Amino acid sequence: MNSITPATIGKIALAAVLCTAVVACSKKVKEEIPTDTTPSTQTTTTPTAPGAYGPEDLDTDACLRQRVVYFDFDQDNLRPEFQAIVACHAKYLRDRPTSRMTLEGNADERGSRAYNQGLGERRGNSVSSAIQANGGSGGQQTVVSYGEERPVCTESNEDCWARNRRVEIVYTAR
Repeated sequence: MNSITPATIGKIALAAVLCTAVVACSKKVKEEIPTDTTPSTQTTTTPTAPGAYGPEDLDTDACLRQRVVYFDFDQDNLRPEFQAIVACHAKYLRDRPTSRMTLEGNADERGSRAYNQGLGERRGNSVSSAIQANGGSGGQQTVVSYGEERPVCTESNEDCWARNRRVEIVYTAR
């Protein structure tokens, strides 16, 4: 007798998330044909390999523009809906070995200052580990924790606290 167990459903869900990440991070490359090839109008640039991210993609690619990863209350584990974003940023680091990023961990106001400092660091390390699991180099990343010191919202309610529980991905060099 075949029955679907919760473990089987979990494996199917994980496979679906990973497939979505691969599709979401694929990049279509449009080949440009120069209209004028005289030496006076040619520019010297380093070509980007087909399908590879270039520095301009940080501002134009929808996946790379998403640079905030949110966390549940008192948690540092990466939520499944942020796997695709992390995979895109890992690919960018692979394609641009000179790029560097800072992962800025944050917490809401609840808890002691010391606890929130540690929680912000654990959240930053969680994102860093996920990027490395997707092929990004740990040497290109720096983790900084601001704890509760840099809120994006200062009201004392769940909506505001949820926006403060985050890691911001900040590129420091392209």
